[in-house]
Amino acid sequence: MTEYEILLLLDPELAEEKQAEIVGRVRTLVEQGGGTFERHDAWGRRKLAYPIDKKEEGTYHLLSFSAGTETLDELSRVLKIDDDVLRHMATRRLEGGPSEPIAVGAPIGDHAEAEPVDAPEEE
Repeated sequence: MTEYEILLLLDPELAEEKQAEIVGRVRTLVEQGGGTFERHDAWGRRKLAYPIDKKEEGTYHLLSFSAGTETLDELSRVLKIDDDVLRHMATRRLEGGPSEPIAVGAPIGDHAEAEPVDAPEEE
C-alpha cells in the first residue's frame, strides 16, 4: 500500500451535503479497493488565482489515505467525470514524512537549536 493525498477543488455553490457525498464516495472507493482512509481536512472556500468554469472561488478538501495504484486510477477516473469537482490532484506522501501538519514557526526535527560548528584550522 502506498500513502496518498488528494486535494479536491469543488464547486463553491455545492451544499455541504453534496460535498460530504463526494468525500464519502472517495472513502468508499478507497475502502473497497482494500485501502485505508486516514484523514479529511476541509480547508473551506478560497479565492482562485484564475477563474475555472466562470467561478472565482472554490471549496478545498484534503484527503489522506493508503491504497494501491489501481484504486488511485479508479479514484482519478471517477473524479474526472464528476461535474462538481473542478480540479483534483493526487500526490504520494513521502515515507517518514510528517503524518500531521506542521505548525508555522514550529521547530523542525530534534535539533531545534543548532550548536555552532568550529571552523577547520588552516595550515
